[in-house]
Parts: sequence; C-alpha cells; structure tokens
Amino acid sequence: MNDLPIGLWWAQIRAVVRLEMKKTFFARRGLWIYLLALAPVLLYLGHSFNEMRLREYNTEMAAAHAVSTEALRSIRPGMSTSEVEAKAGTPYTKFTFRRRDHERTTYGYTDGETNYIFSFVDDELEGISERTRPGLAQDSLIFATVFQFFYLRLAIFFGCVGVFMNLFRGELIDKSLHFYLLAPIRREVLVAGKYLAGLIATVVIFTTSTALQLWAATLYLDKRVLNDYLHGAGWGHAAAYLGVTALACLGYGGVFLAAGLLFKNPMIPAATVLLWESANIFLPAALKKISVIFYLQSLCPVVAPPGGDVSGIWALLVSSAEPTPAAIAIAGLFAVTALVLVAASLRARKLEINYGTD
Repeated sequence: MNDLPIGLWWAQIRAVVRLEMKKTFFARRGLWIYLLALAPVLLYLGHSFNEMRLREYNTEMAAAHAVSTEALRSIRPGMSTSEVEAKAGTPYTKFTFRRRDHERTTYGYTDGETNYIFSFVDDELEGISERTRPGLAQDSLIFATVFQFFYLRLAIFFGCVGVFMNLFRGELIDKSLHFYLLAPIRREVLVAGKYLAGLIATVVIFTTSTALQLWAATLYLDKRVLNDYLHGAGWGHAAAYLGVTALACLGYGGVFLAAGLLFKNPMIPAATVLLWESANIFLPAALKKISVIFYLQSLCPVVAPPGGDVSGIWALLVSSAEPTPAAIAIAGLFAVTALVLVAASLRARKLEINYGTD
C-alpha cells in the first residue's frame, strides 16, 4: 500500500467523497443543520417585510397628513397642543390618558421618513422623540453582530459538530465503518476523503445561507440605494462574508473531525471548544489568538460590538487585540486545519473496530 501512486490516492479520495456526499447532505440526523442555517434568513426576511410595511404606512400617512420636516423640527418643548396643531396640522394619531392629578396626550406625525412623537402633560409639550427607520449603516452593524455572535459562534459551530463528528463516530454507531477499514485504502486517504465531503457539504449549506441572508437583509432597500451600496462596499462585504463562512467550515470542520477520532465521547471536547470560543472577547490579547473565532472576526468587513468604544462593566471585562492581517489569518487557519488533520490521520492508522464494547 505504501507504493501506491499519488494519482490512485486521489482517485480513492474522490471515490470516498462520492460515497459520503449523499450521506452527508441527506442524513436524517442532519436535518436540524438546515434549520439552523436558515434561521437567520427568516429573521432578515421578517425585518425586510416589516420595513417595507412601515415605509408604505409612513408614505400613506404622509400623503394623508402632509407635514414638512421643517415644520416638525420647529416645534419646541413648552408649546401647547393648539400651537403644535397650528404648525403641523392634525396628527395622524392621537392618544389621551387621564389620571387624577394630570392628563397625558401623545401626538404622532410623520414626514414620510421619520415618525415624530410629541408627549404633552396638561397641554404642555414635554417630550419629543424621533423614530427614524434604520439606515444602511445601522443595518450593516446589525448584520455583522448577528453574523459574528450567532452565525459563526453557534450556527456554523454546531453545524460542523453535527457533520464532521458523525463522519467517523456516526458510522461507529451505525456499525458500518468496518466496510471502509476492510477496503484496500490508506487510512490517511479515508480521513482526507471524509473531510473533503464534510467540507463541501458545510460550505454549500452555510455559504448558501449567507448569500440568502445578504439578499434578505437588503430586500427592503430602494433599487437606487441598493445599487449605490453594491457598487461601493457592498460586493466587497458580500465576498468577505462568504469567504469567512467557508473558512469557518474549514477550521471548525478539521477540529471536530479530529475530535470524533481522538475522543470516545466527542461532545466533551466540543463543549470545551464552545466555552473557549464564547469566552474569546474576555480573554487577554495573547490568549485570544489561540482560537478560530479570533481569526474569523479579523476577516469580517464590519467590526461588531463590543468593540473599542465600550463603557461601564464592559470596559472592565472586555479586552481588545489588534486584528490579524488577512493573509496571516487565512494562512493560520489553513495551518491549524492541516495540523489537526495530521493528528486525525495518525489516530486513524491505529483505529480498530470492536462493536462489542463501543
């Protein structure tokens, strides 16, 4: 077996990948991974539909109760309801709440873009609040936060746990791994084939979800605003998020494939890695770099909070570290993945099947 040509090894790897693809994509025990990947898409679809509904509602209210922005901004605290109506006209919504000692009244106006809420106490204006629809900058920050704190740390993390740990552990449970071990194939080739199959599956599932998230998050934007964004930073951000998603599958996949081979109960190392990755924002700068999430976040186009501007208790708990340059972060992820796959291959060489005790 040691004298087999490299070409034959590649042929065997492709054969393993073909055998594993159907099991990886359509395994019943992996259906929850699709739900986990699609959850953020539903979140952004709901957000976009809500924004479109609010925009339509504000447009209707502005058409029915046309008020200029200048008139609304000229209103000052201390004015009475009659003075406000003289400047802005009849509000589209009015609510009065009476108590024993005072009366509270709320007026609502809109200029089509911003809702203005005026709060009166005993006919004297005391509070003015403006509720503007979230802009593209705010939505980009929201997307970055969900991507970095939910999608990377939880969705992709647990998706890779479900896919890569089952590549060997699942077949041990199903009592089918011996078919591979009895075949004339090197254990390293088997590890490489299974890893590539898991990597293809997770990259396809999660990058598709990332693309759908980006589409759903920008669905409510006007075509002109969307085109300006895409021809500005948009396409670069989209490429970065897709690349980070693929690298997350690469890094976490190698870790959990090795865990499935090296540990009899792989959920213990999975829980340990989860705690370490989750605590990354609180670790000293030197320890931050001993994690996958640190390098993934360094590659994200938008930094999610908590970032450098924190206060209160966060300032005491959160530590900061300079992001790693993209080339070093990518090279580091590939190097770590290669090391854990080598460890998994060495363990696979000594792998023996004893279904009576496993």
